[in-house]
Amino acid sequence: MPETKDGAGEGAAANERLFMEIAQLRFTLARKDVPAPTELKAKLMGHIKDRAMAPFYRATCEQLGWEMDSALLTQMETSNAAELSTLAEKLKDAEENEGESEIAAALLARAEFYQRVGNKAETLKSYGETFKKTVALGPKLDLVLAEVRVALFFDDLKLAASTIERAKALLEDGGDWERRNRLKVYEAVYLIAIRSFAKASSLLLDSIATFTATELVSYNDFVMYTVVASLIAVPRAEIKLKVIEAPEILQVIGEVPHLAPLLNGLYDCQYSTLMRALVHMTEALKADRYLHQHARFYSREVRVLAYAQFLESYRSVSTAAMAQSFGISSETLDQDLSGFIATSRLCCKIDKVNGVVSSTRPDLKNALYQSTIKQGDLLLNRLQKLSRVINV
Repeated sequence: MPETKDGAGEGAAANERLFMEIAQLRFTLARKDVPAPTELKAKLMGHIKDRAMAPFYRATCEQLGWEMDSALLTQMETSNAAELSTLAEKLKDAEENEGESEIAAALLARAEFYQRVGNKAETLKSYGETFKKTVALGPKLDLVLAEVRVALFFDDLKLAASTIERAKALLEDGGDWERRNRLKVYEAVYLIAIRSFAKASSLLLDSIATFTATELVSYNDFVMYTVVASLIAVPRAEIKLKVIEAPEILQVIGEVPHLAPLLNGLYDCQYSTLMRALVHMTEALKADRYLHQHARFYSREVRVLAYAQFLESYRSVSTAAMAQSFGISSETLDQDLSGFIATSRLCCKIDKVNGVVSSTRPDLKNALYQSTIKQGDLLLNRLQKLSRVINV
């Protein structure tokens, strides 16, 4: 596969990006509250027709409840069959008259065809056959990374996880820094999809100065994922240096709506700005294919972080004053805090009669003592069981 740093590579990356954008379009159309569905449907159908995506079209009609255009499907299937026949002839000729590299190239062309039309099973099968015929480590890694993209395209997170592990195993035998950094971004996107924000943040921040994975996500989306994950995963003492002042983030953060107010609002203790931005960002996360399932969780985590940060400065504060700082009503604040206190997410108490929120600092010494006692008892129990086994 060509490298993404030359002209041909950039074209291949753009083609791959389109592949991922098609998946995002289908996801968006599956939402009940999607704006301008007719326009989006026309855009998706344009891509389907241009790429003759017969298998994908059939699956999309079933998923979204569209009425299938039988004539269009037949036309695309005929086109697919003709192209597949040509690829089969090239593969046969390579097997009869050429060497291993030519056979691998013919197999790769077939795999890319199946990927283009949206046939998951045949795509993975063909990439597997190509992998067996490929000798060099770099091309092998490219094939595995392509399989990760296929897994993410079809929202198969289990397959994505296993394929990422395969890529890591290959990298133990070598591999250049560019492919290593691309794999970090691939793994980070997977981790975001499974709500592992701390690990994802670490990988994204490591890749920010060397980002090349434009075939998977745009740079603006990459920065958005980095900021969103880091906001709840990176300690406050580190977030200014690693995120707020990072030149790569500063370059584009203004292009992502509501991202800068979200980040700076929390760090600068501008809580009303933060809460307004959080409302908009939560909606943006709901519209993202990887983050939509975690939008409510993320909103909750940011609010917990903000409330805890605010309360660190006070032993007690009036509910009205705190609500004003956050730009919300006292009733909304009371409801929010009550839920977080009940689940032990916040160390404070609410005096409803006097309208006061009081911080209750946790007794760290006592907590450490109790933890030591508990672990000691557990160790003694295990030693007793071991001694009985030895005595027998």
